Amino acid sequence: MDFRCVAPGDHPLESWSGDSLAIGLFSDADHPGHQQLAELFGPALPPLLEQRRFKAKPGELLCIERLGQTPAHLILVGLGEAAEFHLTGLRNACANVARSSAKLGARQLGLLMPVESFGTAAAAAAMAEATRLGLYADQRFKSEAEPQHLPEEVALLGLGAEGWEGLAHLDAICGGVELARQLVAAPPNVATPAALADIAAAIAQGFGLELKVLERADCEALGMGAYLAVAQGSDLEPKFIHLTYRPAGEVKRRVVLVGKGLTFDSGGYNLKTAGGQIEMMKYDMGGSAAVLGAARAIGQRKPEGVEVHVIVASCENMISGGAVHPGDILTASNGTTIEINNTDAEGRLTLADALVYACQLKPDAIVDLATLTGACVIALGEEIAGLWSTSDVLADGLLSGARMGGEALWRMPLQASYRSGLKSTLADMKNTGPRPGGSITAALFLQDFVTQGIPWAHLDIAGTVWSEKARGQDPAGATGFGVQTLVNWISGGAPA
Repeated sequence: MDFRCVAPGDHPLESWSGDSLAIGLFSDADHPGHQQLAELFGPALPPLLEQRRFKAKPGELLCIERLGQTPAHLILVGLGEAAEFHLTGLRNACANVARSSAKLGARQLGLLMPVESFGTAAAAAAMAEATRLGLYADQRFKSEAEPQHLPEEVALLGLGAEGWEGLAHLDAICGGVELARQLVAAPPNVATPAALADIAAAIAQGFGLELKVLERADCEALGMGAYLAVAQGSDLEPKFIHLTYRPAGEVKRRVVLVGKGLTFDSGGYNLKTAGGQIEMMKYDMGGSAAVLGAARAIGQRKPEGVEVHVIVASCENMISGGAVHPGDILTASNGTTIEINNTDAEGRLTLADALVYACQLKPDAIVDLATLTGACVIALGEEIAGLWSTSDVLADGLLSGARMGGEALWRMPLQASYRSGLKSTLADMKNTGPRPGGSITAALFLQDFVTQGIPWAHLDIAGTVWSEKARGQDPAGATGFGVQTLVNWISGGAPA
């Protein structure tokens, strides 16, 4: 579909004529938008809204057929109270409208939203991204695809020339999110470690990035005992993926993105059960999907001044005669010994060696993303990811990038006293602590593998990579969470 920005004028519709128009309304009864609506469509419309009991609550939709008139479909979407309206609310409204317009068979969709409190470019980006991402449907594995009726054109009304700046990177950011969604949704017999390496190769070839893939022998030579212990139970070979984006000009900062890459997690000998959603453990590579999606977007967008390294230690966690045992003691690549008291706490083991490798690149900042703990889901639910960081500046940059992209982060504490829960009587540390504060002790475990002085952040996205129903700009299923946060942070130039 094509997106365009229509300049504002005395009449909001004077430069546009299409078959479907969506208008955002605040619930405040005295808001000027209600009077403007009556001026546009006549005094009979407000009583009709009252009859239909339309209150303009967030997410509320009302579709009105206008036979023989232009536009033929009027879609009113509630925005809630004006004082509480934000970019995420704008995104949610546009995504809801997009899905509704597709059901109506709209061909030319106009979006008229009250965006005066946002920058024009930011509003245009939010509206266009949410519309495209809200219409996403994954039909790769259906024997017969269901027909889709997507708008051919989407006009952002009242934004004009400044809005075009917000559309400059639409394809890059949405392409990255869509790739992440495809990777997370793919079954584990398709999205294997080798397949992730192939995706990385396609990104490198298509967008001019550099690629290095370390095989098992290479990882053994580097002493990656934690990562390889997780991989040893699977018949599939592990793949340690290292993608690099180098800007055309001067490098002002270097950042590393590390994504957990468990393409399937059985739990090992601490086997997951049906109640533990073993059938959904294909999405345990959601962190790797996010950083690979970000790599694709960055490669297409080509931000200046920043060198970006993307690291994925990919493998499966399976059960076999050669799988790691509970009670085994491993040695990570920095020499730390780890007692395995739970084989289902495997992601942090792969990340441990990946973080050591990342630190050797001497970056200005490291950000890792992982579907790491159920404890984070209990704490924050399925819409908010946890954020732990050693740097206030880095944390603020990620929070800002998340807000721009409509992704929710909440900063969590790195409570040093909880580190005692990781003590082992036999090794340097255990791979899990006590049940209370489980997401915090997991973050503290990872922190031990980051060189002191390097700003680092950890995002636990266990609850946010998958949604059972459509929510805002996310469809039911894989969400692609994390891509927009990372790309906005990197491309926006937030300091490390």
